[in-house]
Amino acid sequence: MIKKNNSLEKINVVGDRVLIKPRKESEKTDSGLYLPPGVREKEKVQYGYIVKSGPGYPIPIAIENDQPWKTDDEKIKYLPLQVKQGDLAVFLQGGAYEVIYQGEKYFIVPQSSILMIEREQF
Repeated sequence: MIKKNNSLEKINVVGDRVLIKPRKESEKTDSGLYLPPGVREKEKVQYGYIVKSGPGYPIPIAIENDQPWKTDDEKIKYLPLQVKQGDLAVFLQGGAYEVIYQGEKYFIVPQSSILMIEREQF
């Protein structure tokens, strides 16, 4: 699962993207074959845990200047993402961008590349 990492508190994910920590895969396939790490990492579908998510899809709002008490923050609204922190995501490798942050490997993935999530119900 995910450990609470204070260094990730500084990161803000933009738009409809999520930050995913790849899940540690078994070196052995179901049939008993051992695969080197390079082969497993090149698969089209990957698994990982959602660490952070962006605010969502921006929704255009008509600007009304007749209400001077409104702040600039109220002019931008977002349609929230379906995924939440801690979800196990199955995503397409082709839509992901691999990044290394403080020696750890992560993927930045648009929500459209996420095929399925598994969520623990509390």
